[in-house]
Amino acid sequence: MARLSDPGAPHVELADVSKRFGAVRALDGVSLTVARGSIHALVGENGAGKSTLGKIVAGLLSPDSGRLALAGEEVTLRSPREALDRGVAAIGQELNIVPQLTVEENVFLGAEPRGGGFIARRALRHRYLALAERAGLSLPPTAPAGRLRPADQQKVEILRALSRDAALIVMDEPTAALGASETEQLHAIVRSLADAGRTVLLVSHFLREVLALADAVTILRDGRVVRTAPTAGETEESLIRSMLGRPLTAAFPPRRPAADDAPAVLTVRDLRAPGVDGVSLSVRAGEIVAIAGLVGAGRTELARAVFGADRVTGGDVEVAGGHRLSGGPRARLRAGVAMIPESRKEAGLLLGRSVTENVSLASLDAVSRYGLVRRGAERRRAREALDRWTVRASGYGAPVASLSGGNQQKVLFARMLLCRPNVLLADEPTRGVDVGARRAIYDMLVGLAAEGLGVLLISSELEEVLGLAHRVLVMRGGRIVAELRGEGMTESAVLAAAFGEGASGAVA
Repeated sequence: MARLSDPGAPHVELADVSKRFGAVRALDGVSLTVARGSIHALVGENGAGKSTLGKIVAGLLSPDSGRLALAGEEVTLRSPREALDRGVAAIGQELNIVPQLTVEENVFLGAEPRGGGFIARRALRHRYLALAERAGLSLPPTAPAGRLRPADQQKVEILRALSRDAALIVMDEPTAALGASETEQLHAIVRSLADAGRTVLLVSHFLREVLALADAVTILRDGRVVRTAPTAGETEESLIRSMLGRPLTAAFPPRRPAADDAPAVLTVRDLRAPGVDGVSLSVRAGEIVAIAGLVGAGRTELARAVFGADRVTGGDVEVAGGHRLSGGPRARLRAGVAMIPESRKEAGLLLGRSVTENVSLASLDAVSRYGLVRRGAERRRAREALDRWTVRASGYGAPVASLSGGNQQKVLFARMLLCRPNVLLADEPTRGVDVGARRAIYDMLVGLAAEGLGVLLISSELEEVLGLAHRVLVMRGGRIVAELRGEGMTESAVLAAAFGEGASGAVA
């Protein structure tokens, strides 16, 4: 890619930008300058305003007040199309691809070469191959985009941005769904974009990623800029202190050991399901058992099979008292097994419905009479759960989509715990949440275990696995290949078991 002009000159300038959503002030007089050809990160707690700011730059939202200038020219962006016309493209956490279309069709979607009213296939292929070669991104042009790995779908979005000759790319949590090797691959692509003179505005919860990748970082708190600084002079601790307004004394709460004679609340024997090949395990009351492994090892598939969300072809799942489970998720909930899914937006929340409705969704029987929901009882029951988990919202009647990512995740916890389970399956419980909300979720998990709940934790972060678990089970190829406990729970031991003899790859 050819280097763009005027590296280092201001590319984006925001002056006194404010934005409200009802009674919530998302941005409050934000002023910011982003240099051309730089990687500039935005960090802050959930609800700090960083995603809102990125959406304003990308034309997805309009500010209530303030000014936005691109390359020295004041602009008013009313839509992503207008932003694209100004050389600004956005890549969101939820990828915007059409699964049924091919890679090349997605890349040039809406801008296909045409002849006689039809797509000129030969010209489309030629343009795609030329673009992919310039960008250094190799993807099969005719592959259905929906079948690609998340990292390759990210590449499709980047190629689409480059096909529009975008000089500024806004990336919102681009690595949230990626494993370690895919993340490093994407980092290399982002660096190459900046080396070619393009500007990247990066919204991220991952502070290590920010420090490793960005040239400058802006910290937001409660919709205001705390400060902007070069990342070379920052540490994770300094960023956390600015984000929270206080130091975070420890990443993880102290664990209470599970009693040696505690009964098993979950027993799995020779379980077989798509992606799961004869898994056996147990979780005791008061115990946090973590599942670690490579991308595609079968961790999420195991959780879904235990919860009855995927078809089980063999084996047994039992809860306390030796009760053998059958049926789907509703039967599992009645038996005391609850689950926090990997993707809250795709498999957890009804984004257009209210916070209250989302919380009560799994326990409507408790607030219903003759098949009708008693709204007063529903609101009281939901409020108790939401207050317990300190969910911050302008009102519990507001759409759950209006909440920050951390508060949306807490809504899922509140919903599941209203069912009073004995076992909680937590699949990536801190994905897409900031460091403050992350610690709150850690406190929840450790506190629930201290109350006697059994927790089966699935996480892509080794630090999280080792910081929370009493035991670690490592999966590879749909099987459990190692059990680690005590002093044997180390990063190197998890990696060795996940890779296997002579294997190579990356831990998710």
